[in-house]
Amino acid sequence: MRPLTRAAAYALGAAAGYLADARFADPRRGHPVAVFGSAAARLERRIHRDDRAVGTAFTALCVGAVAAGAVAADRTLGRRPLGRAALTAAATWTVLGGTSLTREARTIGRSLAAHDLAAARERLPHLCGRDPSALDEQQIARAVVESVAENTADAVVNALVWGALAGAPGLLAFRAVNTLDAMVGHRSPRHVRFGWASARLDDVAGWPGARLTALLTVAAAPEPRTAWRVWRRDGSAHPSPNAGQAESAFAGAVGVRLGGTLRYGSRVEHRPVLGGELRPVTVDDIERACRLSRRVGLLALGTTVAGHAVVQALKAGKRRGSA
Repeated sequence: MRPLTRAAAYALGAAAGYLADARFADPRRGHPVAVFGSAAARLERRIHRDDRAVGTAFTALCVGAVAAGAVAADRTLGRRPLGRAALTAAATWTVLGGTSLTREARTIGRSLAAHDLAAARERLPHLCGRDPSALDEQQIARAVVESVAENTADAVVNALVWGALAGAPGLLAFRAVNTLDAMVGHRSPRHVRFGWASARLDDVAGWPGARLTALLTVAAAPEPRTAWRVWRRDGSAHPSPNAGQAESAFAGAVGVRLGGTLRYGSRVEHRPVLGGELRPVTVDDIERACRLSRRVGLLALGTTVAGHAVVQALKAGKRRGSA
């Protein structure tokens, strides 16, 4: 029996990790991402200065530690195909958040369907950073759909893209980058300078996956032409270089209007409207967005596994050519 190739071992591990996320979601306690976040938060409190250079050092130290540990584990366990597959499975389950994302969205959707606005407002901060206190049912539904779109890119597709490019170290390093952006990358007075490097690194790391998310959303859409039109027209209107790609494609795929005025605590943002000719979001669109997210995730798994095989074939060809 021939041993598993590197590409086959990665495919086995990525599929196993994806299925583990689908079945078990994120563990409620002791999640590695939460452990990393706690450690990063302690370091941030100790070294924080209102200075870009200090923030850059913080980002490099946190991401570098995760990447170095992942590379060491890959070199140790990756010597055998089954060890490589097991490491990929563990890393994939660790970094993916698609099931937790849709569970949170559906929980809010059920509260809205029951006209329990207080419960929906209480739950919304588990999904996004917006101030829910003044949001009505329609505005909360819109926030949920937008969060599902953006986090399908961040919590699923982007991680798989970096896994395809760099294996388990790519998966784990991307999650570290994305976690730091969520912690210090926002424009609060404390982090506007300190978090600059984390925010910019997340923009760079998220660039390929955001565009792949949009393409796969078009492929998975009930009306691909509408999704394509809204994405190509409105995707770059968003202030984020990446979030608008997924949100505009989701707007066209679900057939709803997204964007507009948003409130994050005391900060108010007036964002361009995505899919302005489409109808407003309703509560039922939360379920539509969740189903679309799952389809996009499955397409991303297949696409990135194939991409990883191509990367390995190119590396093998280069090694043969230099021999």
